[in-house]
Amino acid sequence: MLSRRQFLAACAAAGVSGLRINPNSFAAQGVRRYHCCLSSKAVDANPELLDIVRAAGVTDVWQAAFFYGYWYENPEALKAARAKIENKGLNWHLINLPLGHPGDSLGDSIGNSPLTPPARWKMAVKPDGSKYSGTSLHPPAKKENVDAVQTLAALNPDCIFLDDDFRLAVGPGVIGGCFCEWHKKRFLNHYGYEDARWGELLEDVKARNLSTILRDWVEFTCDQLTDCFHAMQSAAPEIAIGNMVMYLGAEKAGIRLPDYADAPFRVGELMFSDASFNRLKGKTDELFSVLFHRRYAKPELAYSETTAYPADQLSAENMAAKLAISTIADVRNTMFMSGMTPIPVTHWDALSPAMRKQAAFHEQLKGHSPRGAFKHYWGEASRYVGDDNPFSLFLASGIPFEATDTISQQNYTFLSDQDARYCSAQDIQSASGRVICRPSANDVTTGVRPMPESLETLWKLKAELTAGGLEMPYVIDEKPVVCAWYPTARKAFLWNLTNTKETIQVRYLEKIIPVTLTGLDSTLIDLD
Repeated sequence: MLSRRQFLAACAAAGVSGLRINPNSFAAQGVRRYHCCLSSKAVDANPELLDIVRAAGVTDVWQAAFFYGYWYENPEALKAARAKIENKGLNWHLINLPLGHPGDSLGDSIGNSPLTPPARWKMAVKPDGSKYSGTSLHPPAKKENVDAVQTLAALNPDCIFLDDDFRLAVGPGVIGGCFCEWHKKRFLNHYGYEDARWGELLEDVKARNLSTILRDWVEFTCDQLTDCFHAMQSAAPEIAIGNMVMYLGAEKAGIRLPDYADAPFRVGELMFSDASFNRLKGKTDELFSVLFHRRYAKPELAYSETTAYPADQLSAENMAAKLAISTIADVRNTMFMSGMTPIPVTHWDALSPAMRKQAAFHEQLKGHSPRGAFKHYWGEASRYVGDDNPFSLFLASGIPFEATDTISQQNYTFLSDQDARYCSAQDIQSASGRVICRPSANDVTTGVRPMPESLETLWKLKAELTAGGLEMPYVIDEKPVVCAWYPTARKAFLWNLTNTKETIQVRYLEKIIPVTLTGLDSTLIDLD
């Protein structure tokens, strides 16, 4: 199967014309863009909504089309909806929900969205034999999604995002795949395993044991999802197909991340309500997930998952604070979502100035990557069998950080419980004392340093690190602040993770720079 890049290159080589991918529309060109998902029904219910979001700074509107076997909005109605949006000077795009979602994730206040696929789509089976609807691939799911893309191609869209969620796991931290008899037989036959090995696989899934058979199962699951994605791409090669990747979404959910590196890519977030985002670790977990996914997503094709669910459960202040995450990670497109029910109209009054502020910061940081002494690492074990509970609180320490795909030989690398168990002993020996995990990790590689994930222990580690001097900016105070350092831009980005006004001191070489930030506010400081 050709990759997206290979497919388009082959088309160009063959003289195929009319590939109408408009970079000014779905892909930002070095500029922060703001997108909003608004169903045609929501726009019809409030005719002023398009004017409100446009005045706030939104340039692109995405509308729902095909939902796991149903048309939420038929193509003829979408034609009229497109005209209404484009007449307001906004760009129009489409969202399909290819497989469904276990439970009600759509927040459809008027009840127009069925919660499960039609009866002709088979249910998924968990390792324990129980069944659920959504996020599985049986015939005719792939064919109907391909047919839907071909039908929508007649509307001439430039991009269709696959959303809510295009994955093969019930949720974050779950080792996915459908364990029904049909998939069981296909898997065993494909890899040449005896039937007796099936029980071994189920035990390894339960224990999160990264065995050979479990690794094969994860790859088998990824092959299914990638094949479905490529089939939709091939059905309409003139349309960009994007994937919304859930919180820390990776191979265990059927999402082989390199397969989507050339496509529009929604980085995974999770803190969709005040109850989750108000927690300090909620904020650092969110930032951790985005930094991880940016290892694979191109910045101009990267989209946030700035979601409120239910629509009124994330305050305008918290939604505005989330915008800093995309600035830090150079995610060029912000996608506001709230299921089928729009966020409260009053939110846009608070969002608009924050959108302008973050766009101005982002203009100065685009193309630059954060660097630092604390290493953000999410390894193979986390991606294949992890429980999606990262050691993320170091991001709030005021020490600069950087994302890496290897265990660093310098400074400090923080590991999940699963990475601490499966990481290479050789890597640990060469980074002795500088590889850290939580004490809760079991059977860890010898030499990994246990440390509670708390601010108190991080302050001690910070003092240990800075005692001999640190040739990068850092926050002197013991206050939860993100300090992202961009040496190639000669700037540092600060984000106050508390809800209170804080005055902090940033040390950089021989200078001390005082900074005052209101609750959840952020700023950019010049280091020249």
